[in-house]
Formats: sequence, C-alpha cells, structure tokens
Amino acid sequence: MEINALISKYNVAAPRYTSYPTVPFWENERFSPDEWKSRLLQNYQYSPEKGISIYIHLPFCESLCTYCGCNTRITKNHKVEEPYIDSLLVEWEMYKDILPEKQLNIAEVHLGGGTPTFFHPDNLHRLLSALLEGHVIAEEASFSFEAHPANTTAEHLQTLYEVGFRRLSLGIQDFDKRVQFIINRHQTVEDVQRVMCSAREIGYESINFDLIYGLPLQTADSVRTTMEHSLQLSPDRISFYSYAHVPWIKPGQRRFTEDDLPKGEEKLNLYKLGKAMIQEAGYQDVGMDHFAKENDALFRAAQQGKLHRNFMGYADKYTPLLIGLGVSSISDIWTAFAQNVKTVEEYHALLAAGKLPVVKGHLLNETDTVIRQYILDMMCRGKVTMKNGFALNAAILKRLLPLKTDGLIVIDHEEVIATELGKSFLRNICMAFDERLHASKEDDNLFSQAI
Repeated sequence: MEINALISKYNVAAPRYTSYPTVPFWENERFSPDEWKSRLLQNYQYSPEKGISIYIHLPFCESLCTYCGCNTRITKNHKVEEPYIDSLLVEWEMYKDILPEKQLNIAEVHLGGGTPTFFHPDNLHRLLSALLEGHVIAEEASFSFEAHPANTTAEHLQTLYEVGFRRLSLGIQDFDKRVQFIINRHQTVEDVQRVMCSAREIGYESINFDLIYGLPLQTADSVRTTMEHSLQLSPDRISFYSYAHVPWIKPGQRRFTEDDLPKGEEKLNLYKLGKAMIQEAGYQDVGMDHFAKENDALFRAAQQGKLHRNFMGYADKYTPLLIGLGVSSISDIWTAFAQNVKTVEEYHALLAAGKLPVVKGHLLNETDTVIRQYILDMMCRGKVTMKNGFALNAAILKRLLPLKTDGLIVIDHEEVIATELGKSFLRNICMAFDERLHASKEDDNLFSQAI
C-alpha cells in the first residue's frame, strides 16, 4: 500500500500508551483510596536492588504554552511555592507510613510539570533534601528534571546537581519565531546554549531536547532550521514527537485552528525530515520518537532489552514501585494505578484533612497485565511474544492481520515484529492488542491523531 493510503487509513485517534489500560478506560468505580492502600501493601514487593521511583509534579508556570497538554497552574505569584512544597512533604510522609521499609533505595526521581524551574533553587533544595533524608540513593540512580531554557539559571543547575541530579530535559519544541509566537513558548538558541554550557561545566551527564513536529505554522524549512540548531548543540538525547491536538480537552489550543496545522502526509514528512537529520548526526532510534547517542544510558538500555515506558515516557530502568507526588501525579505498582486530584486547592485540602489525595485509579486484572506486557514490549522492543501463542488471542490476531497485509508487522509463529515501516505506526500496532479500547463504547474524542 502506498504511503498516502497508509496515512489515510491509520491517521485515527490513538492512545500514546504510556500505560495500559489507558486512563480513559480505568474502572474508577472499583477504586478508592483505601483500596489503593490495600493493593499497595498486598502487591508491594520491595526490591532493594531495583529500588523505587518518585515522580513529583510541579504544576506552576508563569505563562501558558498553548500547545501544552499537561496539568498546569498559570501564575506569577511565587508565594505559592512554599505551601505546595509543604503539602508534597506531607504526602510523602503518608506514603512512608504505609510502606513497611523505613529506609528505601531511591533509584529514580523526576521533576515534571508545569515548569519545575518556576521554583526558586532554595525551595527545590528544601523539598529534595527532606524527601531523600534517611534513604539510600542507588548506585546508578537516575535523577532528572524538566527545564524551561528561558528561566533555568546556573543556580538551579548547581542546586539540583548537589542533591543528585545528573540529567535534564530542555523543552524547546521549535526555534522558529512564528511558531513560538503562536504556541506562546519563547526561548532563543542562546538561552539553550547558556543552559547547556552551565550544565556541562557543572557535570551533568545527559541532556535531552524535547522537539515537536506538527505544531501550527510549522514548515519543512522551520523544522530543518530547528533541527540544525539542535544538532549543533549536540544533546545526548532527542525526543521528537507528534503534537497532540485535543482542544476539547485543552482549551488553550484554541488559540489556533486545525487550518494552521500540518496534516497527513505533510505532517509525516516533517517527521521523516527531522528523523533523517537526527540519524544522519549519529543518533540511534530508541522506542517511539526517541533518539540517543550510543554512549547514553537510554540507548544502552534499549540494546540490553531493559528499556521501560511509563507516564514520563521512556526510562532506562524499571522499578516495581513508582510513587507520584503532587497534583495529577500517577502512582504505579504494575497491578494498580492511582492518580491524585487535579487542582491545587483540592490537593491542599485533602492533605490538611489527613487524607491521601488520590481520586481515581485502576486495579489491573490478569488479562490487563498480559496486555500491558504486550504493549510495553511493542513500544520498547518492537516485538511481542504472544502468551500461549495465538490460541488464546483470536481477537487480537484478527486485528493484526490487516497490519501484516499493509507491511507494518511480521507474524513469525508466536512473535509479532514491527517492520521498519511499522515503527512509524507503533501506536496503531498497539491498538490491535488493546482489548479495552475495542470493547469501549466511547467516542474518538479521547485521544489525538496517530499521525
């Protein structure tokens, strides 16, 4: 099938598969904070050699980036910092009271947002020092944070380095001035260079660039220029992913219309252009839309079959427990998910009342865990070994056959393998395994387009 026909056929609403089941299909009616605590204790098996991961959501931003799909709170009032940190530490104490081990091995900490560098370095130091106190930092720990190039200072970098951070991700998206204006995201090449030089001098080991294709007003020329600047700066990793246009969920995206967006083959060509430039510069393809230098831990994990995918994207290690702190954060113990309330006011109020701020979640059944592994394997390794062959997976096989006919996968006995062409359609391939999606009566307005 020609590429235009493939685009037309497969450009459908599709999950990004940072989890399974995906959040819209969680059975929230079966979930409660007490049930979450019970499942946490029941299924929690502490593994000192693997440790635990902690995700901290810092939602505040001084201005709204109109492309953004994250849970944010827009404010220029920095007095919100200290009360929010106080609540984060109360929530952490609640989790420590639940867990049987009092000295934990911390394998991963990630600061997301929002804009983590909205917070003053002194406040970040107070938060992280208190969080880590009394615990052990794993020998190969991965501490990372998301940073806005325009407001990240050398003091931010030094402070976070001193408490164990060695990785940062710079949200760039696009260097073109017209694109930056319409998405309200402003930083210069010089801003990025300044942050990178400071980080390298301090000793950071891995720097990622977040770049997006499919943004309003983007053209082949703007993507080429953005990629040229990015490759000259030589980050260790590049995330080059599709813009998710969901204005019915994120009203800020209504600043522009669908007419401003590259679509179909035009959008795919932007991806192909950027991907070719990244690979020509020596970066290796890792999972979906991620690239890394050969000496980076993410590439080594992919080569060793250890690549993992969670709500933050791709990770170079798997930990059996991920604790999410802060508004909208999600915790994961493989057999259960729990998500916090989404507003700062509710978050403060529940913690002040002595209640864990989880509001929804999902308890995975046996079928869920099998399919979760299928989707994880396809996303991280590009292939799936079907449990007990296809005898117990007739419905999945039926959905896979058109993908095979179209050259996106190869079926070899019990293995399903994505072809080189199929790697550009991983979300569509994973949909074939997604039993809850196909059993759903929901409409398509839950997800962005696959292409």
